[in-house]
Amino acid sequence: MSFLKKLFGVGGGAGNDNDGKAAAGAAVEHEGYVITPTPMKEGAQFRLTGTISMDVDGEAKTHQFIRADLFTSADECNDACIRKAKQVIKEQGTSIFR
Repeated sequence: MSFLKKLFGVGGGAGNDNDGKAAAGAAVEHEGYVITPTPMKEGAQFRLTGTISMDVDGEAKTHQFIRADLFTSADECNDACIRKAKQVIKEQGTSIFR
């Protein structure tokens, strides 16, 4: 049965687990922050989602974001996530963790 599910795209599939998340992209360090793309599969597209993490005063802080942007490939989505996260870091700095 799982063979048929994978063949017809029902449930999990290649690069996709059951909660709608595609395979996360590689984490990237930027100015002391760690950006991790976590694209969300929606039908045949991927929604831009990710996390920005940093140690602030010895405490690990994480900011999760979800954007309306959709992409046709997980790689495109991961690249856009990193660009968007760098923009957020530049504009808001550590205030994103409040």
